[in-house]
This record gives sequence, structure tokens and C-alpha cells, in this order.
Amino acid sequence: MAKRLTKIFTRTGDGGETGLADGTRLPKDSDRIEAMGTVDELNSHVGVLRSCALPEALDAELTDVQQRLFDIGGEMALPDQAMIQAEHVEQLETLLEKYNASLPPLKEFILPGGGVAAAQCHLVRAVCRRAERDLWRLSRQATVNPLTLGWLNRLSDLFFVYARMLARLDNAEEVQWRHEAPDSDQ
Repeated sequence: MAKRLTKIFTRTGDGGETGLADGTRLPKDSDRIEAMGTVDELNSHVGVLRSCALPEALDAELTDVQQRLFDIGGEMALPDQAMIQAEHVEQLETLLEKYNASLPPLKEFILPGGGVAAAQCHLVRAVCRRAERDLWRLSRQATVNPLTLGWLNRLSDLFFVYARMLARLDNAEEVQWRHEAPDSDQ
């Protein structure tokens, strides 16, 4: 494999622009760069989750998720590339069905928490939702792989299911949201 990074600092971004893999220069606050940054942040949060004590199979699934997130970064850095395929979306749907089948149905919203790994899953889910919103915003002005948008949507659902599953493995209680009716005397 060829060397990709021979120099970590280049000073080329000091003027508020950054380069895409195809050589295009964009403002650092452009929608494309913002989306790339959120996907990178999401991948970092998945890395933190992987540092928790997890079942081996789940860790392997998360490694695959990280690979796909790098693929999405590639799609963003090389516009008009499509690395996420239908099979990747289907893989997430299969995992969702597998893990959700073992969970009791929800009757109420749950508060993020449930042990360290479960709480980290909730954080990953929230960042994943932001990444999806960022890519939707970008799609209003540039081509974005529609399968990537669907994949991120399924991924956020999967992290919610992972959180529920990990809370149970940790013998932690899921705390339900206690919604209170507005006081009619006010």
C-alpha cells in the first residue's frame, strides 16, 4: 500500500479551506466538510464504545460499522462516489431484527443510560442522527448516495437497540420517561 500521510501538518488549511481527495478546496465550514466532520466524530464515538467490555460478536459488528463510516468519509471526499451498497443496509436490517427480537416491546420512551456501554450507545445514536441530518442538508445542494442516508438511518436505530441490549447484559434498569400532563390550572 502506498503511503498516504507523509506529513501530518501542511499549513494548507490555515486560510480556512481544506482539500478533498480529488483536489477540490472547500471552506472548512461548508456543508460537505461539516458532514465529513460529523461522520468522523461518529466513528470516534464508536471507537470509544469499542473500548468498553462488549460481547465479541458485537465488537466485530462495530468494527464493520467503523469500516463503513470510513467508506462514507470516502464518499464525501470523492464526490459522486457510492461505496455504501444495498447489502450494507440489509446487513443492518438483519442485525436490527436479530437483536430486537430478544427485547421486550417499549411502552414508553426511555432515558439514555443503562450502564457505561449502553449510555455510550445512546451518545453514538444521537451523533449518528446528526450525521444523517448533515448529509440530508448536503443532499439539497450536491449528490449524496441515497443508500448512505438509509444506512445511517438504520445505524441510529441499531445503536438504540444495542443500548437496550447492553443495558440488559449489564443488569441495568431502563428508566422510562415520566411524562406529566400539563397542569390545567395554569
